Amino acid sequence: MSPGVGRRRPGRAAPPSEDWLASVGASAAAATRAPADLLDEYLPLLADAAIHGRRPETWELDAVREQGRRAAAQGVGARRAVDLYLSAAWRLWRQLPVVVRSSDAEEVRAAAEAVLRVLDDAVGVLVDGHQVERREMIRREEAVRAEFVDDLLRGDADVSRMVERAELFGIDLGKPHHVALVAPRDPDGDVARAATVLERAVVDRFGDREVLVAMKDGRVVVLVPSAATPAGAAARGAHIGELLQQDLRRLRVAGRWRVVAGRAFPGVWGVPRSYEEAREALSLADRLDSDDDVVHARDLLVYRVLGRDQAAIVDLVRDVLGPLEQVRGGAQVLLETLQAYFDAGDVATEAARRLHVSVRTVTYRLARVAQLTGYSASRADQRFALQTAVLGARLLEWPTRPLPADP
Repeated sequence: MSPGVGRRRPGRAAPPSEDWLASVGASAAAATRAPADLLDEYLPLLADAAIHGRRPETWELDAVREQGRRAAAQGVGARRAVDLYLSAAWRLWRQLPVVVRSSDAEEVRAAAEAVLRVLDDAVGVLVDGHQVERREMIRREEAVRAEFVDDLLRGDADVSRMVERAELFGIDLGKPHHVALVAPRDPDGDVARAATVLERAVVDRFGDREVLVAMKDGRVVVLVPSAATPAGAAARGAHIGELLQQDLRRLRVAGRWRVVAGRAFPGVWGVPRSYEEAREALSLADRLDSDDDVVHARDLLVYRVLGRDQAAIVDLVRDVLGPLEQVRGGAQVLLETLQAYFDAGDVATEAARRLHVSVRTVTYRLARVAQLTGYSASRADQRFALQTAVLGARLLEWPTRPLPADP
C-alpha cells in the first residue's frame, strides 16, 4: 500500500515505517467485513492529515470517489463502505506511531481537526461515487430487464438463448406459467406505484423464484408459475387474478384496477401464449364494457373465436339481428332483453328482475324478436344462432356502432 504522505512539518519526525497503515486497513476491513483495497486512496490522506495537517487536493478526492464506485460495483452497500472509513479513521488515530505524536495540545487539536475534515470530505465523495454507480447499475439493469421482458412476451426465436437469459432471472421456462395483466380503470392510475407494490406482494406470496413483475404498455405484467395456484383454478388462470386484485385492495393502491390472467402453458412459447391470451381478454373486456375487476380469460374464449372471423360474424349479426332496427327507437332495447334472458339461463322471471321490468314485458319483447327475425329464443335449433348473434353484436358494439361495410 502506498501511503502518499506529503511534506514533513518542522520539528516532527516521519514515521519509521508505514506498515502500521496496512495494519489499520486490515483491522478495519475485518471488523466491517469490507474489502481492504477500498481504503487504498483514503488511508494515506488520513495519515497525511494527522501527521502534516494537509487537506486533500481535488484529484485525490476524485480517487476516493472512484473507490465509492468500486464499492457499489462489488456489491458493498453504502452504509458498510462508510462504516469501513469511520472504523479506519479512529483506528488510525489510536495507532499513530509514538514518534509522530506530540505533547503540544494545540498541535494535537489541529491534527484532530485535520483528520475530521479529511474524514468528512472523503465520506462525502465516497457516498457520492457509490450513488452514481448505483444509479448507473440500476439503469443498466432496468434496460436489460425491459429487453428481456419484451423478448420473453414476444417469444424470441432464439430458444436456447432465451432459456439461458430466463435462468438469470430465476425462471425455468420448462415449467408452465401464468401471465397476468393489471390495467388501471381510472385515467390517473399510477402504474409505477402498482408495479412496486405488487412486486413486493408477489415475492411475499410466491417467493423470489419463477416470478417476474414489470411494466409494459401502461400495464403491470405479472409472471407466476402455475404450481403456485390450486389445481382447479390453475387451468383457468382465475386464482392468480383474484389474488392480485386482493393485494391491490389490501395494500390500498389508489384507483380502480382490472386484472386479467391468461391460462398457464409450458415451454418457451407458453409465456407469450399466456400473455397474448391475457392481452386479448383485456381488450375484449374493455370493448364489451365489462364491469368486472377480475376477468377470466377462459370466459371470453367464445368472443375470441367469434372475433377471428369478423366477416362471418358481421354477416350473422346483420342477417339475424338486423330486422330489430325496424322497431321504433332502434334495436337496443330488444337486444338488451335478449342478453338478459340468456344471462339468466333462459328464465324470464330472472331476466325481468335484472331489467327492472315485468315478466309480461320480457315475454312480449321475446315474441317481438321472434316475429321480426324469425328466430325464437325458446326453440333449441334457433336459440344457438340467436345467442351467437347477440355475442357478436356485443363484440362489434352494435347497434351503438354501425356494422362494418362489406369488403
